[in-house]
Amino acid sequence: MSPRRLSGHAQERALDWASTSTATSEEAPVSRILLVDDEDSLCDLVSSALRFAGYEVSTEAGGLGALAAIRAAGPDLVVLDVNLPDLDGFEVCRRMRADGIVTPVIFLTARREPGDLRTGFSHGGDDYLTKPFSLEELVLRIEAVLRRAQGGGNGPHRLQCGELVLDEDAHQVFVADTEVELSPTEFRLLHYLLLNGGRVLSRMQILDYVWDYDFEGDAAITERYISYLRRKLGPHGSLIRTVRGVGYVLRASGP
Repeated sequence: MSPRRLSGHAQERALDWASTSTATSEEAPVSRILLVDDEDSLCDLVSSALRFAGYEVSTEAGGLGALAAIRAAGPDLVVLDVNLPDLDGFEVCRRMRADGIVTPVIFLTARREPGDLRTGFSHGGDDYLTKPFSLEELVLRIEAVLRRAQGGGNGPHRLQCGELVLDEDAHQVFVADTEVELSPTEFRLLHYLLLNGGRVLSRMQILDYVWDYDFEGDAAITERYISYLRRKLGPHGSLIRTVRGVGYVLRASGP
């Protein structure tokens, strides 16, 4: 297993990078990040770097404290360690999603096994970064996930397929006039399918677009999120069709 802390050399490089980062302008809204890790030195280093990058950062050392902070303060994003002393990060994320909390989650952990990656995403995580890591990469991933959550991008502001409607400006999804709550990743997945309505998309095309980063995952993550999305859309989930051996297509009618 990889060490839980950054090496001394890595810490020096991380601090050098953080000190040269450009902070967010005063006029721009500041995103609030909750960092959850029980290792004080790593938590101090990462939180300092994120503040240099222009974020407002609060910290928690345990899973139960993290859940309380998320429910009370409503951060814009959670950077969540998996190996916590009381409640592991996977369970924290699972409880968030069960409570209807769609705040984006980036797992930060020493676990590298493919099974851990799948567990993280199956519990509702939006990204997964393994230790040791580059702080610059963490910030890039935070920016990408926040961009997805905030509905960044150009194009039509209202997309529709039958009774399924996605409103980009309001960041809402409706099925037969009933609102459906989606996580940021599920929202972006549905957005991509609607933008390409009637066009068959490969699993890797979906993976590249939805994760908005050079994400080194596997196509099984795409299948898992398609399953989540179908379930949340209820009977209208059948609009998302599997094209065997190729990928998926969103189509209102026809073969």
